[in-house]
Amino acid sequence: MGKTLRRALLAGAVVIGASASVPLVPANAATACAAAWSASSVYVKDNVASQNGHNYTAKWWTQNESPATHSGAWDVWVDNGVCGGTTTPTTAPTTTPPTTPPTTTPTTPPTTAPTTTPPTSGTSGKNVVGYFAEWGVYGRNYHVKNLVTSGSAAKLTHILYAFGNTTGGQCSIGDSYADYDRAYSAAESVDGVADTWDTGALRGSFNQLRKLKKLYPNIKVIWSFGGWTWSGGFTQAAANPTAFANSCYNLVKDSRWADVFDGIDVDWEYPNACGLTCDTSGPDAYSKVISALRTKFGTNFLITSAISADGSNGGKLDVADYASGIAKLNLVFPMTYDYFGAFNAKGPTAPHSPLTSYAGIPQAGFYSDAAIQKLKSKGVPASKILLGIGFYGRGWTGVTQAAPGGTATGAAPGAYEAGIEDYKVLKSSCPANGTVAGTAYAFCGSNWWSYDTPSTIAGKMSYVKQQGLGGAFFWEFSGDTANGELIGAIKSNL
Repeated sequence: MGKTLRRALLAGAVVIGASASVPLVPANAATACAAAWSASSVYVKDNVASQNGHNYTAKWWTQNESPATHSGAWDVWVDNGVCGGTTTPTTAPTTTPPTTPPTTTPTTPPTTAPTTTPPTSGTSGKNVVGYFAEWGVYGRNYHVKNLVTSGSAAKLTHILYAFGNTTGGQCSIGDSYADYDRAYSAAESVDGVADTWDTGALRGSFNQLRKLKKLYPNIKVIWSFGGWTWSGGFTQAAANPTAFANSCYNLVKDSRWADVFDGIDVDWEYPNACGLTCDTSGPDAYSKVISALRTKFGTNFLITSAISADGSNGGKLDVADYASGIAKLNLVFPMTYDYFGAFNAKGPTAPHSPLTSYAGIPQAGFYSDAAIQKLKSKGVPASKILLGIGFYGRGWTGVTQAAPGGTATGAAPGAYEAGIEDYKVLKSSCPANGTVAGTAYAFCGSNWWSYDTPSTIAGKMSYVKQQGLGGAFFWEFSGDTANGELIGAIKSNL
């Protein structure tokens, strides 16, 4: 199943076994932004990426100057040909920032692991874990500071920073600009202090996370690698797990940001099965990769993993030895969402995150409780398992019936991707008017959406406690309301 919003994130497609490509905006689109700002110069980073259904194209460019002079002070992004947001660094850089992730070996990390074991849960004994999407700082304009202003930071135990890449069977930087290069102004920064362009200064989301941890020392930050788009390298990692683990250690423990990260997360979609690509490395590959990471990082570093939530007989959870790998993890995140959606364009309409089965469910075993019970039956301790919550809905259009099971003509319109919309939008644009299998659905006009609400989240948190699970995790922060309505429902009901 897919965690599209979180998995196809960079590819612009989310799906269970399907993907779509989005053409990039022509590079010269950046010049169209000149008229949108009255400043004498515009400072734009040279980078092109298709992320979460939006195409970001930008160039180092200054009015009336050659790109090499890069003397401007504004950071401008072009989103699908439309001029995007701006920020004003306190000082323009004096050298050209990197346009690609670093190709050199990161600074040698310390060779010893921490001497104390980081806690894996909050004072209530339940974990509240949220994904922070690195590309959210672009079109979504969602930054680490939003965790503070929304009240979310005070409710968290862990943040999963998504994603690092797995190119060539090695851990690598996902987006160097977003991760550690983007300069934050005083107004944008967690602590009200602007970033500098001093040599060696850490900027970007990594520095903001560092500042966040100073304000909220209980929060643990985990760097997640892979995801729907970047899981291809795990096949090569499985061929040489030790080399993979060494590369991850060198990157996560790089002295520039070693203090930021308390753990590493493996989001392999999927071991010995198919996601965006198919893996045939064998049923023991997952356990070998996790074992190598545990050996390298030691017993006191957090290692977690997002895994399939396919509860069907002979499905993804049955074709790989998850239990042996999970035995070496601190926490595991079965992705109990994206079971159904408009990747099946004609329906039937069905809730994408059903907690239980129900009459007419399109596929047996495609619901949260089936996955949880399967993991338990394999010997996975309930206290390690977290229930997944989507902060978004999936929807169809061309629907004529309110009840689940109706036919459709295609994906409902979405702000970033057809068939997907944030909760913060849906709660007003198409309010829930029914529930099925422990989650909500909404029928408005010819559109049919399913998503979780504070009420259905309360019910799911009751299930978490009844089952003795370790808590809940969610994808992802920017889908919530400005005052953190959904994370509030998770925290208050655990």
